[in-house]
Amino acid sequence: MKRFILAVFLLAMMAEVGLSQMEPQQSPGWFNRYGRWSFGVQGGGNIWINDFDTRDITAGGNAMLRYSITRSFTLGLMGGYDIIQSENGNIVPTNEALRHSFVQAHGYNADLVGWFHLNAGKPVSPYFYIGVGGFLYKRIDETDKGWPEDKDYTTVHVPVGVGLDMAVSKYVTIALDLGARVMDKKTDNFQNGVENFLGTDWYPTGRLGLNFYFGSSDDDDDDGDMLTNGYEKTIGTDPAKADTDADGLSDFEEVTKLKTSPVKADTDGDGLKDGDEVVKNHTDPLKADTDGDGLTDGDEVVKYRTDALKADTDGDGLKDNDEVMKYRTDALKADTDGDGLKDNDEVVTHRTDPLKADTDGGTVNDGTEIAKAMNPLDPSDDIPKPKVIEVGKAIVLEGIVFKSGKSTIAPESEPTLMEAFNTLKDNPEISVEIHGYTDNVGKVAANKKLSLRRAEAVRSWLVMQGINSLRVGVKGNGSENPIADNSTPEGRQQNRRIEFYRTK
Repeated sequence: MKRFILAVFLLAMMAEVGLSQMEPQQSPGWFNRYGRWSFGVQGGGNIWINDFDTRDITAGGNAMLRYSITRSFTLGLMGGYDIIQSENGNIVPTNEALRHSFVQAHGYNADLVGWFHLNAGKPVSPYFYIGVGGFLYKRIDETDKGWPEDKDYTTVHVPVGVGLDMAVSKYVTIALDLGARVMDKKTDNFQNGVENFLGTDWYPTGRLGLNFYFGSSDDDDDDGDMLTNGYEKTIGTDPAKADTDADGLSDFEEVTKLKTSPVKADTDGDGLKDGDEVVKNHTDPLKADTDGDGLTDGDEVVKYRTDALKADTDGDGLKDNDEVMKYRTDALKADTDGDGLKDNDEVVTHRTDPLKADTDGGTVNDGTEIAKAMNPLDPSDDIPKPKVIEVGKAIVLEGIVFKSGKSTIAPESEPTLMEAFNTLKDNPEISVEIHGYTDNVGKVAANKKLSLRRAEAVRSWLVMQGINSLRVGVKGNGSENPIADNSTPEGRQQNRRIEFYRTK
């Protein structure tokens, strides 16, 4: 008997150790036993298995006061009152004193019991239990007299069993229990009849009851963030707030998934809340500078509006930090000064100023100078030698470019215009008439109007530079007098031209 009890206890403790080692820090859910006291009452039936051969069903019940030491193990005291009864049946004892129609024992039990929950921390939990204690009882016969003597007896009392505990709220569970109570072999005062399990007297039990749980515990999850209250206390978060640092991420996400600090809204100190980094900007909340460009994610998103995931937002070859801090260029524009050269090309390749379209101040922008193999750092080559036109003669201003169907002067026309400007500026006695021409695409009348608008665009440019408007006339000739074949794109481009006629 002692070996049996010891073996069961050892197996139970081994199971408890295994279960506790698997215990996670995540909350098991809305119902928790761990760290809570409970009081339970149960009632049901008993069947006495002893040396007599006929069994009767009798009543019994018990109450329990318990404390859950871990999620999977509860320890407590169980006490109750049981009635057990057997009939003589086919056994005819030779001793006259044993000849009774039935023998009944009724008494009180008190046990120290351990419950092992197999679905730890869940509302529906199977369990098994084992305990040890004593049973104080009295035997009576059918005449209600003490048998064989009118006195109380005691026996070892070992409750074992399995059951199912079902939570209906945070504070109440329903328990269904099937078990047995093992006693010594003298309980029935008769040892010559049926041989029983391990030579003992015992009685199976069936119980239905209620358990009432009190208070809350460190295993609860008051804020619903999936972390237990106890664990939150150890890491310094607020068990009553799912998002302690109000950064838009739950404490559970920060601790288990992202590894960010649940007590700091901005873990990496870059000026962005962790939640904004993860959900909105998709930056790394553990790195102040996600793209490694030298600017913090906060500065990129809030201050400079650059892309915190790209080291070179505008794709000009310069890192955002170099543009903002070193060169003072616009990190959102590949060509800050609009001269046709990328900022990186200006800084690294040409050594021009990315903040000035015309670095050398010679009137031709850097992009045009590079395209024409001129030196953007030398202003002297920006000014073409003036050409003097004879009175009544015309000269084609090659290099003045218009898009087909438009009168807008393209930027690459500037050197040619500067040549015309310098000629008029250096020769104030000269007056000219600007003739505009088109290719033969389109209607004649429309081409006449377009050619006039182009001539007027050139005249306006010269006047804005300081040439007296009275010295410059305009005329639109449309597609007249072509100088190239209109059947090819190259020929049509040559025919879309500006000519200067000297009138004085």
